[in-house]
Amino acid sequence: MTTTVFDTLIERRTSGCLKWNAYDEDVLPVWVADMDFHSPEPILKALHQRVDHGVFGYQFDDPPVRQVIAQRMNERYGWSVETRDIVFVPNLVSALNFVCTAYAEPGDEVLMSTPVYPPFIVAPGNSGRVATMVDMPIVRSGQQMRYEIDFDAFEAAITPRTKLFILCSPHNPVGRAWTRPELERLAEICLHHNLTIVSDEIHCDLLLDPLQHIPLASLSPEVAARTITLMSPSKTFNLPTLGFAFAIAQNETVRQQFEKATAWFLPHPGALGYTAALAAYRDCQPWLDELLVYLRGNRDFMADFLQSHLPQIPYTHPEATYLAWLDFRALNLPASPYQVMLEKARVAFNDGAAFGKAGEGFVRLNLGTSRERLREVLERVRAVVEDL
Repeated sequence: MTTTVFDTLIERRTSGCLKWNAYDEDVLPVWVADMDFHSPEPILKALHQRVDHGVFGYQFDDPPVRQVIAQRMNERYGWSVETRDIVFVPNLVSALNFVCTAYAEPGDEVLMSTPVYPPFIVAPGNSGRVATMVDMPIVRSGQQMRYEIDFDAFEAAITPRTKLFILCSPHNPVGRAWTRPELERLAEICLHHNLTIVSDEIHCDLLLDPLQHIPLASLSPEVAARTITLMSPSKTFNLPTLGFAFAIAQNETVRQQFEKATAWFLPHPGALGYTAALAAYRDCQPWLDELLVYLRGNRDFMADFLQSHLPQIPYTHPEATYLAWLDFRALNLPASPYQVMLEKARVAFNDGAAFGKAGEGFVRLNLGTSRERLREVLERVRAVVEDL
């Protein structure tokens, strides 16, 4: 195997890193969604130059960043976005909370497909709204799992109090890159019931299969008029702590509702966030191309290992994201697989139960680490399972 920059083992416990500092030093963490890789060199260079300037005044906007985002949407997706359609925010989790207040009233229902990223689940309740979770069915092909959408169940869950649907696209944690027909059917149902759609597309650049990401709002002007799209370079280029994300709302009323809900509550991104975003989107595609090759290799290595040594554990083969989803239910463990693997294997996964009831008995595995560490994680799990 050819060694790449992504094989480098980086000591992260000295950097104030949540992922590595939340557990004892003998625990291998493969949970929170950041990667154990250096950010691309053009970003680091741009940050050094900005720091060397030495003055960090207020910065509420950045026209070059607006322009590079609009250009990226057009070139990658054929989606025509005006720079005025873009609203900068410090992170997507905050935005998920504010969309609930912007587009629903207390007691209204917010629809989502589960299992799903935990902030989706808790955001409605944080402001007195109600999370309505529709479980996605699993289609098995041998040991592999593929999640799909039960459109009948999805539509049946809509009531007169349902005001908002939050889509995860690509989906975290099940790794689906939704097809155009799937997105069109979801949009059709939402338009029929007059729902506002929030599409979290933070993983849109992380396609592991030869697929095309389709922004939901790009389907038609009618869909765009009811949609606000959330994106960020943070997952793709490993920049979460720099605090930069953005929303795209092509309908002025939808955009103004979001801006009104966030005004003076949600801070603007900082100068370093703008700097990193511009360098990422302008200069870092070669790095991203190499990253996707490595992540694809990690995904396939995991699949081969599980098939060879852990046939009791079904798994997703993610089309997108660097997140895998493992099903431990057949093992009949005495506690949750998260707890058992933490105590016995000294591996920290994400507990599937945090992703909704449909996640109980599962764990989420972050593939964004070196192949060597991934191998050790899987070997530790293998040793525990073989000892059951």
